[in-house]
Amino acid sequence: MHPERLDLRGVRCPLNWARARVRLEGLPVGAMLELVVDDPKGARDIPRAAEACGHVVVEVMADAHAWRLLIQK
Repeated sequence: MHPERLDLRGVRCPLNWARARVRLEGLPVGAMLELVVDDPKGARDIPRAAEACGHVVVEVMADAHAWRLLIQK
């Protein structure tokens, strides 16, 4: 199963987590959501917030201009 993708580049924290949370709520248990963020604060805070809500942060990868976060509901 391929993860659903949500591009949040240009969206600042905490709005990027709010949008990701809404998308996660609509997914079935076990589904994966790939987030792309370019806000350093979001890259740091979204994994913490996701884990606090009971989700699993599978991977956080950085490239030159953004971060890719893979979260399992």
